[in-house]
Amino acid sequence: MLITGIGTLVTNDPELGTLHDAAIVFAGGRVAWVGTKPPEAAGDTHLDAGGRALIPGFVDSHGHLVFAGERAEEFAARMAGRPYTAGGIRTTVAATRAASDAQLKANLDRLVAEALRSGTTTVETKSGYGLTLPDEERSLKVAAGLERTFLGAHVVPPEHEPDTYTDLVKGAMLDACAPHATWIDVFCEDGAFDADQTRAILAAGIEKGLTPRVHANQLRHGPGVQIAVELRAASADHCTHLSDADIDALANSDTVATLLPGAEFSTRAPYPDARRLLDAGVKVALAADCNPGSSYTTNLPFCIALAVREMHMTPEEAVRAATLGGAQALRRDDVGHLAAGARADAVLLDAPSPVHLAYRPGVPLIHTVFKDGGVS
Repeated sequence: MLITGIGTLVTNDPELGTLHDAAIVFAGGRVAWVGTKPPEAAGDTHLDAGGRALIPGFVDSHGHLVFAGERAEEFAARMAGRPYTAGGIRTTVAATRAASDAQLKANLDRLVAEALRSGTTTVETKSGYGLTLPDEERSLKVAAGLERTFLGAHVVPPEHEPDTYTDLVKGAMLDACAPHATWIDVFCEDGAFDADQTRAILAAGIEKGLTPRVHANQLRHGPGVQIAVELRAASADHCTHLSDADIDALANSDTVATLLPGAEFSTRAPYPDARRLLDAGVKVALAADCNPGSSYTTNLPFCIALAVREMHMTPEEAVRAATLGGAQALRRDDVGHLAAGARADAVLLDAPSPVHLAYRPGVPLIHTVFKDGGVS
């Protein structure tokens, strides 16, 4: 496919990599060529973008999509003034345990399709709502085909003590779940898992060949970011409460700071200051954190608008964080950009510039989504 008449083409190669009055060729599911003057006779099919912007497909590197039920009443209570403490996770655990595999898969497919309609072409999802060996294993099996993270260490279920549950997670549960995951994650937070438990679980995952990620510094300042850097985690996620030492550690590492503004929106918590991170040279990603309790959205354009308005990012930085940043958080070099050889995952916007994603919040600007070079 040859696409011409692109008003603004964001390649993310290098930096934002913006071209104007541009064209692109997709072939065999990859980007075959990109520039301003297409080769003669390029493409079996031709699409005129009509001056619209084309950007890489969004890469959502943090999601909790395998679950059952919903928690609208909890959301309404928070909006009425009740603070968020993560306690509602256990409500979703009970619903997820009671659901069939078919019910979990149907809900997962619904959310992935919803994300695709808003431009997300790469999705990560975690376990973490089963919290028994069979429920964690089946959660990962249900998510086959996506980027999968083992999050048995989400919270301690009521039938366990913290130390015995930690032993289960890093032992038999990890043995069962590791073959179905690429990543291992821990919610390092007061009321979830402390520093010693987090290190032990992540170290066990590393021994099984999984790469660590960390739910870090969400509800208050804690050790999560430092542990993520220490263990060379792919990402430290949330990063809401950071010290100067945390930012310095991230800046001098390959660990991506993944920011999740949907969670702050849905919990009325303070937003992370992306400006401090970016000015320090930290790699930053934006993700939706879709889950039924604290961020029930799959819409990355919404997260981009929040990041610009509330987290002091420029529109260009936010688009980059939701595309290339997400790819870096997943250690993927085939998505998040539109250089030759990348996957032909792209979004044609019904706007002349990606700035409109923040400039026109809430407006459905997704004109066409391309996945592996085909129209989705």
